Amino acid sequence: MSIDQTELLDGSFALADMVSNSSIAEDYRYMKHILEQDKQAQEMIARFSEMKDKYEEVQRFGKYHPDFHTVSSQIRTLKRELDFHENIANFKKAEKELESLLIECSRILAYSVSEQIKVPTGNPFFDESSCSGGCGSGGSCGCA
Repeated sequence: MSIDQTELLDGSFALADMVSNSSIAEDYRYMKHILEQDKQAQEMIARFSEMKDKYEEVQRFGKYHPDFHTVSSQIRTLKRELDFHENIANFKKAEKELESLLIECSRILAYSVSEQIKVPTGNPFFDESSCSGGCGSGGSCGCA
């Protein structure tokens, strides 16, 4: 291993420590702990997971499945309950903030090598940054 590789490895460990010790990562771990201790939230998540399995089964046949409308309605109701549960919402918010931090770190690293590197950032339709090409909108999004 060369000195450059060793320095690069040391730098990557330092970056990982900075991210891991950041207030965003600490908030994420705290919210995860709170969510894990919330029995009601855990029961809701388990019910949703079971219903998701039923929903996937129903989706195989679509509207022709006899329980299509019932299961579809129930899954939307359970999802709404999950979204409005305080501890689940707080965890999702902390998770999204940590994801944004990791994406930003990825961008900085990638663009320090070349602006042409594409960094996967999740759903391009909801991405905060403008398109990096290939959006199919004919340039109306402001991409080059």
